[in-house]
Amino acid sequence: MYTPVRDGIARSAQAVRYSEARPPEALAGVVHCYWELRTLRELPENFLYHALPDACVNLLFNQVDTEIAGVTALHTRSEVLDLGRSFHYVGVQLYPGVWKGDRDEIFDRYVGTAYRGALPLVAFNKRLEGLPFESQAEVLTELVRWCVERALVVPNPITARILTKLDDVRSVADMAALVHLSPRQLQRTLLRSTGFAPHDLLKVLRLQQSFRRHYLDLYSDQSHFIHAFRAATGYTPVKYRDRYDV
Repeated sequence: MYTPVRDGIARSAQAVRYSEARPPEALAGVVHCYWELRTLRELPENFLYHALPDACVNLLFNQVDTEIAGVTALHTRSEVLDLGRSFHYVGVQLYPGVWKGDRDEIFDRYVGTAYRGALPLVAFNKRLEGLPFESQAEVLTELVRWCVERALVVPNPITARILTKLDDVRSVADMAALVHLSPRQLQRTLLRSTGFAPHDLLKVLRLQQSFRRHYLDLYSDQSHFIHAFRAATGYTPVKYRDRYDV
């Protein structure tokens, strides 16, 4: 199954810890992981977090201020988030295409204000407060199950097939053939379920694959790869790997 790379944490970062936990098997088709990002002590300067596009939707919880929570996702470009000198976030990373909640609630930038939507995010955030990450994962599982029961999180067979057969996808035409849809049907289906046009989704998936595969498996030549990588991240591949631990 699709395994997005971790967002960019500078190799020079000190006292910043990132952790992941796997969901129970019953939720493995909709949840990639539960995650935690926190400082172990106050940092000497603000921490800049380089968030990579991955087509996933995250349920985000700020444990420093439990009124702050939200639904987040990036489109095709990275975002640099200033998290300050002390922070503690936990979240749920959902696979592309499974979130059926209100897409107008999704943030594509830093979340710094209290949540005012209809989801019980603040109530769950308060339940997470003070728990070790292992216990927080159990509470996050309850939240995902709550969403599943209300059809806010639903397995998506179209995106699931694409994500499990990425090695067979080199073009939008390949993607459409894989799921037995015409290109026009695929366009409508993906826009409705993910917010991505097929070309943009392919762009993001190629970027993610480029961290684990040779670029010539994914791009026509080195120039194409470097241009696409820099457009998405702001860095050349070499400079990104020199700066960030991914």
